[in-house]
Amino acid sequence: MKHLTRRTSLSLLASTGLTFVGAMQNAALGASEDKVPSALTTPSAGSAGSASTSSVNAAVSLNYPSKPITMVVAYAPGGQGDLLARIISEHLDKAYKQPLIVDNRPGVAGTVGTRVAAKAKPDGYTLLLGQTGEIVLNRVLIKELGYDPMKDLKPVVLVANAPLILLTSASGPIKSLQDLVRLAQASPGALSFASVGAGTPGHLAAAALMLGSKIDMIHIPYKGVGPLMTDLMTGRISVFFSSAGAALPQLSGGKLKALAVSTTKRMKALPDIPTVAESGLVGFNYSLWGGVFAPADTPAEIIQSLNKEINAVLDLGEVRTKFEAENMSVPRNTPAEFQEFLRLESDKYEKLVKTAHISAD
Repeated sequence: MKHLTRRTSLSLLASTGLTFVGAMQNAALGASEDKVPSALTTPSAGSAGSASTSSVNAAVSLNYPSKPITMVVAYAPGGQGDLLARIISEHLDKAYKQPLIVDNRPGVAGTVGTRVAAKAKPDGYTLLLGQTGEIVLNRVLIKELGYDPMKDLKPVVLVANAPLILLTSASGPIKSLQDLVRLAQASPGALSFASVGAGTPGHLAAAALMLGSKIDMIHIPYKGVGPLMTDLMTGRISVFFSSAGAALPQLSGGKLKALAVSTTKRMKALPDIPTVAESGLVGFNYSLWGGVFAPADTPAEIIQSLNKEINAVLDLGEVRTKFEAENMSVPRNTPAEFQEFLRLESDKYEKLVKTAHISAD
């Protein structure tokens, strides 16, 4: 198999490192793990009460929902976003007594589905299950999106916040994160890291790791996780920051080894695997999160109704047990708290993209 090979430009390696990574993320540490910022004391204009909402919208809100709701997922079935949307759908339609239809709209790094939701009628009947990539990464990596996820979408509720797992071949020479750093420092550019596409959360987590550790590895983007995992097992590529959902089944097969977890707490499913921060990169905290969004002008009453009901779904014992097994659980959160979480995440990634000179081209 022939792969496109590129080197992530890291011209600031000599002058940055742990201090940069820690400083960049300290503001977001509380938001990006298992809690979100405390409620904002003053709601923003976009999420303010019904004083600015027309009486027509208020009447519509009181009857909401009166027909099926569509939740757009910007990727194909089977990924984390699709899983979250279907869990919500399974329970929310019972609460609302209306079907919630999951509509997968994959394409162009999540931009196709996100654009559909952002441009939809703001009546609460088209929602988006948005994730890290399509909400905060694309806006700083892709020119001329045609929309701004941070302006054209209104946050409803943060649903899940999952760690990435740094994987390597079980039969290879890398037995720990310290081994990886030592080998990479001894032979700059000799090791490689994979991603499922330029500008994805796994790509950026690896870029932050290189920046903080002052190492250089070759970036090899893949079009699918299947071929990537095969090459990782055989040692054709050195490491990969994988979603937990994709990593755990592969780890049970014994051909891959977990080196570290990308968030600030260890995973309950992998209690013996240290975090990147524990392994020496203080403050390192990257994750793959998902939340529900609505078009920007959706009435506040509808946003509050959705927030209340989806929080109730997340509190269900069977849902919480599943999420906690993969360290995805988040506490109840308001639209204002989710908005603040997004601001911190956006600032963090924007600084990383600029400092590491990352592009999606």
